[in-house]
Amino acid sequence: MPYRRPNHRPTTRTASAPGRRGRRAGLCAVLLTGFVTTAFAAGAVGPAAAADNGTTPATAQSVARVTTAVLDLDHPATKPQVRGKDVPYDTASIVKVDILSALLLQAQDAGRGLTQQERTLAEAMIEHSDNDAANALWREIGLAPGLKAVNKRLGLTSTVGGTGGLWGLTRTTASDQIGLLRAVFAADGTTSANKPALTTASRTYIRTLMTSIATDQSWGVSAASDSAWALKNGWLQRSTTGLWDVNSVGQVTSGTHHYLVAVLSDGNTSMASGIKTVESAARTAVTSARAAG
Repeated sequence: MPYRRPNHRPTTRTASAPGRRGRRAGLCAVLLTGFVTTAFAAGAVGPAAAADNGTTPATAQSVARVTTAVLDLDHPATKPQVRGKDVPYDTASIVKVDILSALLLQAQDAGRGLTQQERTLAEAMIEHSDNDAANALWREIGLAPGLKAVNKRLGLTSTVGGTGGLWGLTRTTASDQIGLLRAVFAADGTTSANKPALTTASRTYIRTLMTSIATDQSWGVSAASDSAWALKNGWLQRSTTGLWDVNSVGQVTSGTHHYLVAVLSDGNTSMASGIKTVESAARTAVTSARAAG
């Protein structure tokens, strides 16, 4: 069931040192080809940057909030434990797991596997959070309508795709993210809608990519793991406030159990403070889940 990525999180992590193709990933960005002018006009996103440099506009005042959801994958019949208000947040780059799931489901429906080009884009999108790759695959799945159709099959009820090319402004809840993770990591592929959607091969592919995240992006829910993890993070600075959305979703191993964890946050004064908030919330949520048995 679990994918055994060694827990070799770097002892020194700098958000300003993106790796290879992840350099463009920076803000998760919704700075998408053909949509940049629109995004800025709407005040949707902050200026393009590879990562937080520790500064934000002087007027930025933190109104940070965070919601976590945890499901013990070894007792999948139980309901997720939710801490905080289970309300919609911007996804930033965590939506890339959903985009890949949609691509794979559509390929399954067509009775084919992914092409080499699709695999190259998928690997860049998940492992390095490459936004150009996400742009291409977002268009291929049919933008928000395509995502909506797939999410209905996955049992996601509170996820709404971003308009046009703005996939990073997709809105989702922590509970919906647990539903998506369940479709990927449950042994039988059972979704929150109580039916399998992704094939074993598709689930294995997503899991493998989520255990191969670039080292500089291996923060987040991995903080709650003591042996193995698989994850996808997202981060985005909003130009209207200078504040940051910072999210992390994935599977962690703690003790002898395997947990699906979703941590969504916004209103952070910096990416660095958002990471601290997310990691602290992940540890607290998993500790609570372990105590509950």
